Amino acid sequence: MIKSRIKKLRNCFENFGIDGYVVPKNDEFFSEYSKIDRLKLISNFSGSAGFAIILKKRNYLFVDGRYTIQAHLESGKNFQVKDYSKIFDCSLFKDLTLGIDPKLFTSDQLKKKFSKYNHFKKIELNLIDQFSKNNFKNNKPFFSLTKNIVGVDYKKKLKKVINYLNKNKLDYIFITAPENVAWLMNIRGYDIPTSPIPNCHLILTKKKDIFLITEKKKAIKIIKEKKFNEKQIVEPNKLKKILDTFEKGKILIDQKTCSLFYENLLSNRFKIIKKEDPIYLFKSIKNKTEIKNMIKSHIIDGVALTKFLYWIKKINKKKITEFDAQNKLDKFRKLNKEYLFPSFNTIAGSGKNGAIIHYRATKKNSKMINKKDIFLCDSGGQYKYGTTDVTRTICFTRPKTYIKNVFTKILKGHIAVARANINYLTKGNLIDSQARKFLKSINLDYQHGTGHGVGFFSNVHEGPLSLSKWDKGIIHEGMVLSNEPGFYKKGKFGIRIENLVYVKKQKRKIFFENLTLAPIEKDLIDFKQLNLAEKNYLFKYHLEVYSKLSKYLNQNEKKWLASFIY
Repeated sequence: MIKSRIKKLRNCFENFGIDGYVVPKNDEFFSEYSKIDRLKLISNFSGSAGFAIILKKRNYLFVDGRYTIQAHLESGKNFQVKDYSKIFDCSLFKDLTLGIDPKLFTSDQLKKKFSKYNHFKKIELNLIDQFSKNNFKNNKPFFSLTKNIVGVDYKKKLKKVINYLNKNKLDYIFITAPENVAWLMNIRGYDIPTSPIPNCHLILTKKKDIFLITEKKKAIKIIKEKKFNEKQIVEPNKLKKILDTFEKGKILIDQKTCSLFYENLLSNRFKIIKKEDPIYLFKSIKNKTEIKNMIKSHIIDGVALTKFLYWIKKINKKKITEFDAQNKLDKFRKLNKEYLFPSFNTIAGSGKNGAIIHYRATKKNSKMINKKDIFLCDSGGQYKYGTTDVTRTICFTRPKTYIKNVFTKILKGHIAVARANINYLTKGNLIDSQARKFLKSINLDYQHGTGHGVGFFSNVHEGPLSLSKWDKGIIHEGMVLSNEPGFYKKGKFGIRIENLVYVKKQKRKIFFENLTLAPIEKDLIDFKQLNLAEKNYLFKYHLEVYSKLSKYLNQNEKKWLASFIY
Protein backbone atom coordinates (compact mmCIF):
# COMPACT_ATOMS: atom_id res chain seq x y z
CA MET A 1 0.00 0.00 0.00
CA ILE A 2 2.75 2.49 1.02
CA LYS A 3 4.93 1.51 -1.97
CA SER A 4 2.06 2.03 -4.40
CA ARG A 5 1.31 5.49 -2.93
CA ILE A 6 4.95 6.48 -3.20
CA LYS A 7 4.95 5.31 -6.82
CA LYS A 8 1.82 7.37 -7.58
CA LEU A 9 3.42 10.42 -6.00
CA ARG A 10 6.62 9.99 -8.00
CA ASN A 11 4.58 9.73 -11.17
CA CYS A 12 3.56 13.36 -10.60
CA PHE A 13 7.14 14.68 -10.43
CA GLU A 14 7.76 15.07 -14.14
CA ASN A 15 4.47 16.90 -14.76
CA PHE A 16 5.29 19.50 -12.12
CA GLY A 17 9.03 19.72 -12.82
CA ILE A 18 10.20 18.65 -9.37
CA ASP A 19 12.85 16.27 -8.00
CA GLY A 20 10.97 15.49 -4.81
CA TYR A 21 8.02 16.35 -2.60
CA VAL A 22 7.85 17.35 1.06
CA VAL A 23 5.02 15.93 3.17
CA PRO A 24 4.57 17.46 6.64
CA LYS A 25 2.52 16.11 9.52
CA ASN A 26 0.39 19.21 9.93
CA ASP A 27 -2.68 20.28 8.00
CA GLU A 28 -3.35 23.85 6.84
CA PHE A 29 -4.28 24.85 10.41
CA PHE A 30 -0.96 23.54 11.79
CA SER A 31 -2.80 21.35 14.29
CA GLU A 32 -0.88 18.69 16.22
CA TYR A 33 -3.75 16.26 15.79
CA SER A 34 -5.67 16.43 12.54
CA LYS A 35 -8.28 14.29 10.85
CA ILE A 36 -6.26 14.73 7.67
CA ASP A 37 -2.91 12.97 8.09
CA ARG A 38 -1.00 12.97 4.82
CA LEU A 39 2.27 11.93 6.48
CA LYS A 40 0.71 8.73 7.75
CA LEU A 41 -0.79 8.03 4.34
CA ILE A 42 2.58 8.19 2.62
CA SER A 43 4.82 6.68 5.35
CA ASN A 44 2.57 4.82 7.81
CA PHE A 45 4.14 6.91 10.61
CA SER A 46 1.47 7.92 13.14
CA GLY A 47 3.44 10.17 15.53
CA SER A 48 2.37 13.75 16.19
CA ALA A 49 5.43 15.48 14.66
CA GLY A 50 7.66 14.94 11.65
CA PHE A 51 7.86 15.20 7.87
CA ALA A 52 8.84 13.09 4.88
CA ILE A 53 10.78 13.90 1.73
CA ILE A 54 10.08 11.66 -1.23
CA LEU A 55 12.73 11.75 -3.95
CA LYS A 56 12.88 9.87 -7.24
CA LYS A 57 14.88 7.00 -5.74
CA ARG A 58 15.11 7.67 -1.99
CA ASN A 59 12.71 8.44 0.84
CA TYR A 60 13.48 10.15 4.13
CA LEU A 61 11.39 10.39 7.31
CA PHE A 62 12.45 13.10 9.77
CA VAL A 63 11.31 12.90 13.40
CA ASP A 64 12.57 14.06 16.79
CA GLY A 65 14.00 11.89 19.58
CA ARG A 66 10.56 10.94 20.92
CA TYR A 67 9.69 9.07 17.76
CA THR A 68 12.81 7.43 16.32
CA ILE A 69 11.88 3.92 17.51
CA GLN A 70 8.26 4.32 16.41
CA ALA A 71 9.27 5.72 13.01
CA HIS A 72 11.53 2.73 12.27
CA LEU A 73 8.80 0.27 13.28
CA GLU A 74 5.97 1.90 11.33
CA SER A 75 7.72 3.00 8.14
CA GLY A 76 9.67 -0.22 7.73
CA LYS A 77 12.19 -0.36 4.90
CA ASN A 78 10.44 2.27 2.83
CA PHE A 79 12.16 5.22 4.53
CA GLN A 80 15.50 6.22 5.97
CA VAL A 81 14.67 7.60 9.42
CA LYS A 82 16.57 10.71 10.53
CA ASP A 83 16.50 12.53 13.88
CA TYR A 84 16.09 16.21 13.02
CA SER A 85 16.29 17.34 16.64
CA LYS A 86 20.03 16.61 16.59
CA ILE A 87 20.91 17.79 13.10
CA PHE A 88 19.04 18.36 9.89
CA ASP A 89 21.31 17.51 6.98
CA CYS A 90 20.18 19.81 4.17
CA SER A 91 23.00 18.64 1.95
CA LEU A 92 21.06 15.41 1.34
CA PHE A 93 18.87 17.45 -1.01
CA LYS A 94 21.46 19.84 -2.41
CA ASP A 95 20.46 21.58 -5.66
CA LEU A 96 17.14 19.76 -5.87
CA THR A 97 13.77 21.32 -6.64
CA LEU A 98 11.29 20.20 -4.00
CA GLY A 99 7.54 20.55 -4.42
CA ILE A 100 5.53 21.90 -1.50
CA ASP A 101 1.94 22.79 -0.69
CA PRO A 102 2.26 26.48 0.39
CA LYS A 103 -0.69 26.12 2.78
CA LEU A 104 1.25 23.57 4.86
CA PHE A 105 4.51 25.48 5.44
CA THR A 106 5.51 28.80 6.91
CA SER A 107 8.25 30.86 5.28
CA ASP A 108 10.29 30.54 8.48
CA GLN A 109 10.12 26.73 8.34
CA LEU A 110 11.43 26.65 4.80
CA LYS A 111 14.18 29.16 5.55
CA LYS A 112 15.31 27.28 8.65
CA LYS A 113 15.26 23.76 7.24
CA PHE A 114 15.86 23.86 3.52
CA SER A 115 16.57 27.07 1.71
CA LYS A 116 20.35 26.97 2.17
CA TYR A 117 20.60 24.20 -0.43
CA ASN A 118 17.26 23.89 -2.17
CA HIS A 119 14.78 25.38 -4.57
CA PHE A 120 11.07 25.19 -3.94
CA LYS A 121 8.15 24.99 -6.22
CA LYS A 122 4.79 25.94 -4.77
CA ILE A 123 2.07 23.55 -5.91
CA GLU A 124 -1.31 24.61 -4.58
CA LEU A 125 -2.94 21.32 -5.51
CA ASN A 126 -1.72 18.98 -2.80
CA LEU A 127 -0.21 15.98 -4.59
CA ILE A 128 -1.11 13.48 -1.84
CA ASP A 129 -4.77 14.46 -2.17
CA GLN A 130 -4.69 13.68 -5.88
CA PHE A 131 -4.54 9.93 -5.28
CA SER A 132 -5.90 9.47 -1.75
CA LYS A 133 -9.39 9.64 -0.34
CA ASN A 134 -8.40 12.43 2.01
CA ASN A 135 -11.40 14.67 1.73
CA PHE A 136 -12.60 14.78 5.31
CA LYS A 137 -15.55 17.12 5.71
CA ASN A 138 -17.14 18.05 9.00
CA ASN A 139 -20.26 20.17 8.80
CA LYS A 140 -20.99 20.38 12.52
CA PRO A 141 -21.32 24.05 13.46
CA PHE A 142 -19.18 25.84 16.01
CA PHE A 143 -20.67 26.44 19.47
CA SER A 144 -20.18 29.00 22.26
CA LEU A 145 -19.05 28.51 25.84
CA THR A 146 -20.87 30.37 28.60
CA LYS A 147 -19.22 32.77 31.04
CA ASN A 148 -19.65 30.33 33.97
CA ILE A 149 -17.34 27.94 32.08
CA VAL A 150 -14.70 30.35 30.68
CA GLY A 151 -14.89 33.11 33.30
CA VAL A 152 -14.33 36.08 30.98
CA ASP A 153 -16.62 37.51 28.30
CA TYR A 154 -15.20 37.50 24.75
CA LYS A 155 -15.63 41.30 24.49
CA LYS A 156 -13.10 41.77 27.31
CA LYS A 157 -10.70 39.45 25.53
CA LEU A 158 -11.09 41.41 22.29
CA LYS A 159 -10.33 44.60 24.18
CA LYS A 160 -7.14 43.02 25.57
CA VAL A 161 -5.87 42.12 22.09
CA ILE A 162 -6.83 45.56 20.67
CA ASN A 163 -4.90 47.22 23.50
CA TYR A 164 -1.92 45.09 22.47
CA LEU A 165 -2.27 46.28 18.85
CA ASN A 166 -2.39 49.92 19.90
CA LYS A 167 0.56 49.54 22.26
CA ASN A 168 2.68 47.97 19.51
CA LYS A 169 1.46 50.40 16.80
CA LEU A 170 -0.18 47.66 14.75
CA ASP A 171 -3.28 48.03 12.60
CA TYR A 172 -4.33 44.38 12.27
CA ILE A 173 -3.70 40.92 13.60
CA PHE A 174 -4.26 37.78 11.53
CA ILE A 175 -4.95 35.00 14.02
CA THR A 176 -4.13 31.77 12.22
CA ALA A 177 -4.03 29.28 15.13
CA PRO A 178 -7.60 27.96 15.56
CA GLU A 179 -7.01 27.36 19.29
CA ASN A 180 -6.33 31.09 19.70
CA VAL A 181 -9.52 32.03 17.84
CA ALA A 182 -11.37 29.58 20.08
CA TRP A 183 -10.02 31.24 23.23
CA LEU A 184 -10.59 34.79 22.01
CA MET A 185 -14.21 34.32 20.95
CA ASN A 186 -15.16 31.64 23.56
CA ILE A 187 -16.12 29.20 20.82
CA ARG A 188 -15.36 25.55 20.23
CA GLY A 189 -15.92 23.00 17.43
CA TYR A 190 -15.63 19.43 16.21
CA ASP A 191 -12.88 19.68 13.60
CA ILE A 192 -10.06 17.90 15.43
CA PRO A 193 -10.31 14.29 16.70
CA THR A 194 -9.14 14.91 20.28
CA SER A 195 -9.63 18.66 20.79
CA PRO A 196 -12.81 20.77 20.73
CA ILE A 197 -11.20 23.20 18.30
CA PRO A 198 -13.01 25.03 15.46
CA ASN A 199 -10.85 25.13 12.32
CA CYS A 200 -10.94 28.77 11.33
CA HIS A 201 -8.89 31.97 11.19
CA LEU A 202 -9.72 35.50 12.32
CA ILE A 203 -8.72 39.04 11.42
CA LEU A 204 -9.04 41.73 14.08
CA THR A 205 -8.48 45.42 13.41
CA LYS A 206 -7.48 48.11 15.88
CA LYS A 207 -10.85 49.71 15.05
CA LYS A 208 -12.54 46.63 16.61
CA ASP A 209 -13.66 45.06 13.34
CA ILE A 210 -13.62 41.26 13.32
CA PHE A 211 -13.79 38.81 10.43
CA LEU A 212 -14.06 35.07 10.98
CA ILE A 213 -12.63 33.09 8.07
CA THR A 214 -14.62 29.89 7.73
CA GLU A 215 -17.50 28.33 5.83
CA LYS A 216 -20.77 30.08 6.68
CA LYS A 217 -22.52 26.80 7.50
CA LYS A 218 -20.00 26.31 10.33
CA ALA A 219 -21.01 29.68 11.85
CA ILE A 220 -24.79 29.16 11.95
CA LYS A 221 -25.05 28.85 15.75
CA ILE A 222 -22.69 31.68 16.64
CA ILE A 223 -24.55 34.00 14.21
CA LYS A 224 -27.85 33.14 15.92
CA GLU A 225 -26.20 33.95 19.26
CA LYS A 226 -25.27 37.36 17.76
CA LYS A 227 -21.58 36.81 18.42
CA PHE A 228 -21.05 37.48 14.72
CA ASN A 229 -23.21 38.86 11.96
CA GLU A 230 -23.24 37.39 8.47
CA LYS A 231 -20.97 40.11 7.04
CA GLN A 232 -18.28 39.15 9.53
CA ILE A 233 -18.14 35.56 8.23
CA VAL A 234 -15.75 35.28 5.29
CA GLU A 235 -15.49 32.18 3.13
CA PRO A 236 -11.79 31.29 2.62
CA ASN A 237 -12.00 31.70 -1.17
CA LYS A 238 -13.37 35.25 -0.73
CA LEU A 239 -10.72 36.47 1.67
CA LYS A 240 -8.69 38.33 -0.97
CA LYS A 241 -11.78 40.29 -2.02
CA ILE A 242 -12.36 41.39 1.59
CA LEU A 243 -8.70 42.28 2.12
CA ASP A 244 -8.79 44.56 -0.93
CA THR A 245 -11.27 46.78 0.95
CA PHE A 246 -8.92 47.26 3.91
CA GLU A 247 -6.72 50.31 4.37
CA LYS A 248 -3.00 49.62 4.11
CA GLY A 249 -1.14 49.21 7.37
CA LYS A 250 0.87 46.90 9.62
CA ILE A 251 -0.47 43.38 10.20
CA LEU A 252 0.86 40.94 12.78
CA ILE A 253 1.20 37.31 11.75
CA ASP A 254 2.47 34.41 13.85
CA GLN A 255 5.59 32.95 12.23
CA LYS A 256 4.75 29.42 13.42
CA THR A 257 1.18 29.15 12.14
CA CYS A 258 0.76 31.60 9.28
CA SER A 259 1.34 29.65 6.09
CA LEU A 260 3.39 30.79 3.13
CA PHE A 261 0.11 30.96 1.17
CA TYR A 262 -1.46 33.48 3.54
CA GLU A 263 1.74 35.44 4.07
CA ASN A 264 2.03 35.98 0.31
CA LEU A 265 -1.64 36.97 0.12
CA LEU A 266 -1.26 39.53 2.92
CA SER A 267 2.08 40.94 1.78
CA ASN A 268 0.46 42.32 -1.38
CA ARG A 269 -1.43 44.86 0.73
CA PHE A 270 0.09 45.08 4.22
CA LYS A 271 3.44 45.47 5.91
CA ILE A 272 4.05 42.10 7.56
CA ILE A 273 5.16 42.09 11.20
CA LYS A 274 6.25 38.63 12.35
CA LYS A 275 5.80 38.05 16.08
CA GLU A 276 4.42 35.34 18.30
CA ASP A 277 0.66 35.71 18.54
CA PRO A 278 0.13 37.35 22.00
CA ILE A 279 -2.92 35.14 22.55
CA TYR A 280 -0.64 32.17 23.24
CA LEU A 281 0.50 33.87 26.44
CA PHE A 282 -2.92 35.34 27.26
CA LYS A 283 -4.70 31.97 27.16
CA SER A 284 -1.91 30.08 28.93
CA ILE A 285 -2.67 32.09 32.09
CA LYS A 286 -5.95 30.60 33.31
CA ASN A 287 -8.42 32.69 35.29
CA LYS A 288 -9.96 31.60 38.60
CA THR A 289 -13.07 30.15 36.92
CA GLU A 290 -11.00 28.07 34.50
CA ILE A 291 -8.82 26.73 37.35
CA LYS A 292 -11.93 25.93 39.42
CA ASN A 293 -13.43 24.02 36.49
CA MET A 294 -10.19 22.17 35.76
CA ILE A 295 -10.04 21.03 39.40
CA LYS A 296 -13.58 19.73 38.95
CA SER A 297 -12.69 17.84 35.74
CA HIS A 298 -9.66 16.24 37.40
CA ILE A 299 -11.76 14.83 40.22
CA ILE A 300 -14.03 13.15 37.67
CA ASP A 301 -11.03 11.94 35.67
CA GLY A 302 -9.29 10.73 38.83
CA VAL A 303 -12.27 8.54 39.72
CA ALA A 304 -12.20 6.89 36.28
CA LEU A 305 -8.44 6.31 36.36
CA THR A 306 -8.44 4.97 39.91
CA LYS A 307 -11.23 2.53 39.05
CA PHE A 308 -9.23 1.44 36.03
CA LEU A 309 -6.00 0.96 38.00
CA TYR A 310 -7.82 -1.10 40.61
CA TRP A 311 -9.49 -3.17 37.89
CA ILE A 312 -6.32 -3.96 35.94
CA LYS A 313 -4.26 -4.75 39.05
CA LYS A 314 -6.79 -6.54 41.26
CA ILE A 315 -9.93 -7.56 39.40
CA ASN A 316 -8.88 -8.56 35.91
CA LYS A 317 -7.79 -12.21 35.97
CA LYS A 318 -8.04 -13.02 32.30
CA LYS A 319 -5.55 -12.29 29.58
CA ILE A 320 -6.12 -8.94 27.93
CA THR A 321 -4.43 -6.91 25.22
CA GLU A 322 -3.17 -3.32 25.39
CA PHE A 323 -6.11 -2.40 23.14
CA ASP A 324 -8.55 -4.02 25.59
CA ALA A 325 -7.00 -2.04 28.45
CA GLN A 326 -7.28 1.35 26.76
CA ASN A 327 -10.91 0.63 25.79
CA LYS A 328 -11.70 -0.33 29.39
CA LEU A 329 -10.25 2.97 30.63
CA ASP A 330 -12.38 4.86 28.12
CA LYS A 331 -15.47 2.99 29.39
CA PHE A 332 -14.69 4.12 32.95
CA ARG A 333 -14.46 7.72 31.73
CA LYS A 334 -17.75 7.39 29.84
CA LEU A 335 -19.54 6.58 33.10
CA ASN A 336 -19.59 10.33 33.72
CA LYS A 337 -21.89 12.37 31.45
CA GLU A 338 -19.46 15.34 31.49
CA TYR A 339 -16.86 13.32 29.58
CA LEU A 340 -16.78 13.98 25.83
CA PHE A 341 -13.83 12.15 24.27
CA PRO A 342 -10.09 11.42 24.84
CA SER A 343 -7.75 14.44 24.82
CA PHE A 344 -5.26 12.38 22.75
CA ASN A 345 -4.84 8.79 21.62
CA THR A 346 -4.27 6.66 24.73
CA ILE A 347 -0.77 5.19 25.09
CA ALA A 348 -1.10 1.74 26.66
CA GLY A 349 2.26 -0.01 26.37
CA SER A 350 3.26 -3.28 27.99
CA GLY A 351 6.95 -4.12 28.35
CA LYS A 352 8.97 -3.02 25.31
CA ASN A 353 6.01 -1.05 23.88
CA GLY A 354 6.20 1.24 26.89
CA ALA A 355 9.60 2.39 25.55
CA ILE A 356 7.89 3.84 22.46
CA ILE A 357 7.10 7.28 23.85
CA HIS A 358 3.97 7.87 21.75
CA TYR A 359 2.98 4.26 21.17
CA ARG A 360 -0.58 3.52 20.07
CA ALA A 361 -2.12 0.06 20.32
CA THR A 362 -4.63 -0.88 17.64
CA LYS A 363 -6.84 -3.93 17.40
CA LYS A 364 -4.47 -5.44 14.82
CA ASN A 365 -1.06 -4.74 16.37
CA SER A 366 -1.93 -4.86 20.07
CA LYS A 367 0.09 -7.30 22.20
CA MET A 368 -1.07 -9.29 25.22
CA ILE A 369 -0.24 -7.61 28.52
CA ASN A 370 2.44 -9.73 30.14
CA LYS A 371 2.04 -9.71 33.91
CA LYS A 372 5.82 -10.03 34.27
CA ASP A 373 6.29 -6.70 32.46
CA ILE A 374 5.61 -3.21 33.73
CA PHE A 375 2.74 -1.41 32.03
CA LEU A 376 2.69 2.27 31.04
CA CYS A 377 -0.62 4.07 30.47
CA ASP A 378 -0.74 7.70 29.33
CA SER A 379 -4.24 9.04 28.75
CA GLY A 380 -6.52 12.02 29.16
CA GLY A 381 -10.01 13.27 28.62
CA GLN A 382 -11.88 16.27 27.31
CA TYR A 383 -14.62 17.33 29.68
CA LYS A 384 -17.16 20.15 29.34
CA TYR A 385 -15.02 22.22 31.64
CA GLY A 386 -11.47 20.99 31.37
CA THR A 387 -8.73 18.92 29.76
CA THR A 388 -6.76 16.16 31.51
CA ASP A 389 -3.51 14.30 30.84
CA VAL A 390 -2.04 11.70 33.21
CA THR A 391 0.49 8.86 33.05
CA ARG A 392 0.88 5.96 35.44
CA THR A 393 3.33 3.07 35.29
CA ILE A 394 2.32 -0.07 37.18
CA CYS A 395 3.55 -3.60 37.85
CA PHE A 396 1.70 -6.87 38.39
CA THR A 397 4.45 -8.94 39.99
CA ARG A 398 7.52 -8.17 42.08
CA PRO A 399 9.67 -5.89 39.93
CA LYS A 400 13.39 -6.22 39.31
CA THR A 401 15.70 -4.18 41.54
CA TYR A 402 16.98 -2.19 38.52
CA ILE A 403 13.46 -1.16 37.49
CA LYS A 404 12.59 -0.12 41.07
CA ASN A 405 15.77 1.93 41.18
CA VAL A 406 14.96 3.74 37.92
CA PHE A 407 11.30 4.28 38.88
CA THR A 408 12.34 5.75 42.23
CA LYS A 409 14.81 8.14 40.58
CA ILE A 410 11.99 9.30 38.26
CA LEU A 411 9.65 9.68 41.22
CA LYS A 412 12.23 11.78 43.08
CA GLY A 413 12.44 14.03 40.00
CA HIS A 414 8.65 14.22 39.79
CA ILE A 415 8.44 15.22 43.46
CA ALA A 416 11.26 17.77 43.03
CA VAL A 417 9.21 19.50 40.31
CA ALA A 418 6.00 19.31 42.35
CA ARG A 419 7.76 20.91 45.35
CA ALA A 420 9.75 23.47 43.35
CA ASN A 421 10.01 27.01 44.70
CA ILE A 422 8.96 29.03 41.66
CA ASN A 423 9.93 32.29 43.37
CA TYR A 424 13.51 31.34 42.50
CA LEU A 425 13.12 28.77 39.72
CA THR A 426 11.11 31.02 37.44
CA LYS A 427 12.07 29.58 34.05
CA GLY A 428 11.05 26.34 32.32
CA ASN A 429 14.63 25.06 31.87
CA LEU A 430 15.43 25.51 35.58
CA ILE A 431 12.45 23.37 36.60
CA ASP A 432 13.40 20.79 33.98
CA SER A 433 16.86 20.43 35.49
CA GLN A 434 15.31 19.59 38.87
CA ALA A 435 13.48 16.62 37.32
CA ARG A 436 16.55 15.15 35.59
CA LYS A 437 19.20 15.34 38.30
CA PHE A 438 18.34 12.05 40.02
CA LEU A 439 18.34 10.06 36.77
CA LYS A 440 21.57 11.77 35.74
CA SER A 441 23.18 10.54 38.96
CA ILE A 442 23.03 7.03 37.41
CA ASN A 443 23.87 8.32 33.89
CA LEU A 444 20.31 8.14 32.53
CA ASP A 445 18.11 10.75 30.85
CA TYR A 446 15.01 11.07 28.65
CA GLN A 447 14.46 12.55 25.18
CA HIS A 448 11.34 14.64 25.84
CA GLY A 449 10.68 17.73 27.93
CA THR A 450 9.65 17.43 31.57
CA GLY A 451 6.43 19.29 30.97
CA HIS A 452 4.17 21.04 28.48
CA GLY A 453 1.39 23.59 28.78
CA VAL A 454 -2.21 22.32 28.78
CA GLY A 455 -5.22 24.18 27.42
CA PHE A 456 -8.57 24.80 29.06
CA PHE A 457 -11.08 22.60 27.23
CA SER A 458 -8.67 22.90 24.33
CA ASN A 459 -5.43 21.34 23.07
CA VAL A 460 -3.70 18.99 25.49
CA HIS A 461 -0.37 20.45 24.31
CA GLU A 462 -0.33 24.22 24.56
CA GLY A 463 2.35 26.89 24.26
CA PRO A 464 4.12 29.13 24.74
CA LEU A 465 5.86 27.64 27.80
CA SER A 466 7.32 24.20 28.34
CA LEU A 467 9.46 22.66 31.07
CA SER A 468 12.41 21.63 28.94
CA LYS A 469 16.18 21.99 28.57
CA TRP A 470 15.85 24.69 25.93
CA ASP A 471 12.88 26.74 27.22
CA LYS A 472 13.79 29.89 29.16
CA GLY A 473 10.21 31.21 29.21
CA ILE A 474 8.88 32.68 32.43
CA ILE A 475 6.40 30.71 34.57
CA HIS A 476 3.29 32.76 35.38
CA GLU A 477 0.59 32.35 38.00
CA GLY A 478 -2.40 30.51 36.48
CA MET A 479 -0.46 28.40 33.99
CA VAL A 480 -1.33 24.71 33.76
CA LEU A 481 1.61 22.40 33.03
CA SER A 482 2.44 18.72 33.02
CA ASN A 483 5.07 17.19 35.29
CA GLU A 484 6.24 14.03 33.53
CA PRO A 485 9.83 12.81 33.87
CA GLY A 486 10.47 9.32 32.50
CA PHE A 487 12.96 6.81 31.16
CA TYR A 488 12.78 4.43 28.19
CA LYS A 489 14.91 1.35 27.61
CA LYS A 490 14.61 0.37 23.95
CA GLY A 491 13.18 -3.12 23.53
CA LYS A 492 12.65 -3.50 27.29
CA PHE A 493 10.37 -1.06 29.13
CA GLY A 494 9.19 2.51 29.59
CA ILE A 495 8.50 4.45 32.79
CA ARG A 496 6.73 7.79 33.14
CA ILE A 497 4.94 9.49 36.03
CA GLU A 498 2.75 12.41 34.95
CA ASN A 499 0.52 14.80 36.86
CA LEU A 500 -0.91 18.12 35.73
CA VAL A 501 -0.21 21.08 38.00
CA TYR A 502 -1.22 24.73 38.05
CA VAL A 503 0.83 27.68 39.22
CA LYS A 504 -0.63 29.08 42.44
CA LYS A 505 0.26 32.20 44.39
CA GLN A 506 -0.43 32.35 48.09
CA LYS A 507 0.71 35.42 49.95
CA ARG A 508 4.18 35.90 48.42
CA LYS A 509 4.94 32.28 47.62
CA ILE A 510 4.51 30.89 44.09
CA PHE A 511 4.30 27.13 43.76
CA PHE A 512 2.78 24.20 41.84
CA GLU A 513 -0.53 22.76 43.01
CA ASN A 514 -1.49 19.28 41.81
CA LEU A 515 -4.55 18.86 39.62
CA THR A 516 -4.20 15.14 38.85
CA LEU A 517 -5.66 12.74 41.41
CA ALA A 518 -4.61 9.10 41.03
CA PRO A 519 -2.41 6.74 43.09
CA ILE A 520 1.26 6.35 42.21
CA GLU A 521 2.43 2.72 42.04
CA LYS A 522 3.88 1.91 45.50
CA ASP A 523 5.16 -1.53 44.44
CA LEU A 524 7.71 0.15 42.17
CA ILE A 525 9.14 2.44 44.86
CA ASP A 526 12.36 1.78 46.73
CA PHE A 527 11.41 3.71 49.87
CA LYS A 528 14.97 3.56 51.22
CA GLN A 529 15.94 6.10 48.54
CA LEU A 530 13.32 8.64 49.62
CA ASN A 531 14.14 11.29 52.19
CA LEU A 532 11.66 12.47 54.83
CA ALA A 533 10.35 15.39 52.73
CA GLU A 534 9.68 13.09 49.77
CA LYS A 535 7.89 10.55 51.96
CA ASN A 536 5.79 13.33 53.48
CA TYR A 537 4.90 14.58 49.99
CA LEU A 538 3.69 11.10 48.95
CA PHE A 539 1.69 10.75 52.16
CA LYS A 540 -0.04 14.12 51.71
CA TYR A 541 -0.63 13.50 48.01
CA HIS A 542 -2.31 10.13 48.53
CA LEU A 543 -4.29 11.50 51.48
CA GLU A 544 -5.64 14.22 49.16
CA VAL A 545 -6.41 11.64 46.45
CA TYR A 546 -8.33 9.54 48.96
CA SER A 547 -10.22 12.44 50.51
CA LYS A 548 -11.41 13.76 47.12
CA LEU A 549 -12.14 10.46 45.33
CA SER A 550 -13.21 7.92 47.97
CA LYS A 551 -16.88 8.94 48.09
CA TYR A 552 -17.19 8.00 44.40
CA LEU A 553 -15.65 4.52 44.81
CA ASN A 554 -17.08 1.18 45.95
CA GLN A 555 -15.86 -0.39 49.21
CA ASN A 556 -13.18 -2.58 47.63
CA GLU A 557 -11.80 0.30 45.54
CA LYS A 558 -11.86 2.55 48.60
CA LYS A 559 -9.98 0.03 50.74
CA TRP A 560 -7.36 -0.44 48.03
CA LEU A 561 -6.88 3.30 47.60
CA ALA A 562 -6.50 3.74 51.37
CA SER A 563 -3.51 1.35 51.27
CA PHE A 564 -1.48 4.08 49.50
CA ILE A 565 -1.63 6.33 52.57
CA TYR A 566 1.46 5.26 54.49
